[in-house]
Amino acid sequence: MKTSDEVRSFTVDADDDGIRVDRWFKRHLPQVGFGTVSKWARTGQVRVDGKRVKPDDRLAEGQQIRVPPGGDAPHKQAKTKRELKPAEIEQAEAMLIEQTKSALVINKPPGLATQGGTNTFNHVDGLLDAYVEGEDDPRPRLVHRLDKDTSGVLLVARTPGSAAYFSKRFSGRSAKKIYWALVIGVPDVKEGVIEAPLAKQPGSGGEKMHVDHEGGQPAKTKYRVVDAVGKKAAWLELQPLTGRTHQLRVHCAAMDHPIVGDGKYGGKEAFLTGSISRKMHLHARRLIIDSPDGGKLDVTADLPEHFAASMEQLGFDVNLSDATPMRDDPPPRTREEKKQQARQHAKNYRKSQRSPRRARGAAPTKPKKPRGKA
Repeated sequence: MKTSDEVRSFTVDADDDGIRVDRWFKRHLPQVGFGTVSKWARTGQVRVDGKRVKPDDRLAEGQQIRVPPGGDAPHKQAKTKRELKPAEIEQAEAMLIEQTKSALVINKPPGLATQGGTNTFNHVDGLLDAYVEGEDDPRPRLVHRLDKDTSGVLLVARTPGSAAYFSKRFSGRSAKKIYWALVIGVPDVKEGVIEAPLAKQPGSGGEKMHVDHEGGQPAKTKYRVVDAVGKKAAWLELQPLTGRTHQLRVHCAAMDHPIVGDGKYGGKEAFLTGSISRKMHLHARRLIIDSPDGGKLDVTADLPEHFAASMEQLGFDVNLSDATPMRDDPPPRTREEKKQQARQHAKNYRKSQRSPRRARGAAPTKPKKPRGKA
């Protein structure tokens, strides 16, 4: 590439096929501001295959972009590759389960945050430099998230173009995500859809969600009981049809069947006695998503150690789910059945948030007598 005081020429590669002209500049020449790009386009100084273009015109693979001199402005130095410790590189390599030209797929362990935050220094985003091979290769990018205590399939885009492609699939809900969960008790209805709008719970600082039929955002989850142990616990297959924060956790609690180990939404009732782990039993088992390389990316992640041990102890066969997959179209319900289910979910969720004594159906304590003379 020539210096900025000379006319420059670039070839649109496959990763930028279909991108807008102004977005191409933002991606490859971020020091050139939008105002400058607009001026160049208006005056015909920036050209594609010798023709004038507008900032919102789309580019195609193989086209030649002519960029005039100038337009550079002081900007922050691009982030360099972070040097990782040997233990961090080993951790990153151990998580990788599949890689393609456009994506890296990892099996995130429970307890590892997806991104950093206050007092959170070990996270997936901080380990992505381990997957950068060459000095000029782009740094992989996260395109979706998993809760810290949720394990399983996490897709990472290898290039800016594939990041945009995958992000559209996740936001458009065409990506199919299947989770496994162990829950307390067994749902009466073995297969169906949970529809309960969710909102941030007041007083929680945004750290907790709750069912809110007045101001909540629509949230929808398909579920199926794969197997059960008497009335003690059930193995559920879950498919979120929307992407709200903590959706699966709140919806399971709303059914009055909190996820095993999820004390945040199930309280003390979310733990099984005996040697069953107290860690949360929610795992992103499988991801099916269109790939920019063609076809579909279909990846399955093995259970973490504590989840696999619980499955074995409870007598569940992990191959049973694949033998009887979840139906694409759940049983139809009438409008009245939907309303009744929504009311029951809200009632169950309120019940799960009460004190342990009230939640178990104990009688309320007697009110104190008023002070003073009778």
